[in-house]
Amino acid sequence: MIKILCIGKIKETFYQEAIKEYMKRLSKYHKVVIEELPDSTKQKEEELLLKKINPKDYNIVLDIDGVMLDSIELSNHLDKTFLNHSNITFIIGGSDGLTDKVKQMANFKLSFSKLTFPHQLFRVILLEQIYRSFKIQNHETYHK
Repeated sequence: MIKILCIGKIKETFYQEAIKEYMKRLSKYHKVVIEELPDSTKQKEEELLLKKINPKDYNIVLDIDGVMLDSIELSNHLDKTFLNHSNITFIIGGSDGLTDKVKQMANFKLSFSKLTFPHQLFRVILLEQIYRSFKIQNHETYHK
């Protein structure tokens, strides 16, 4: 299973529709669950995330200072990870980012860019890249 732990709710309809579309596409390949936690102070968000992070899962924090991979490298990373772990959890922090304590729970720190993205948009980007990863793994047309 792939779980996405994230702070905040998606308010904009167009983001909700994009997320719904990628969740539908991903259902062909793998079970994906999104768990939204409420916006709060950075310390409260830490507490909420630490309660939800399972140390037995392969935990990936999204961090601007993490490792940058291209789509093929991400696909390979996920494929290899699933050989030893049945669950992968992606962790997206709130607008103030993640605390060091949450980052220390990670097996891997992933950066998509040095740019800052709105959290709602980033959720769509993450789902699209996970979908692209499965398309690459299955040698299906989509990735270019």
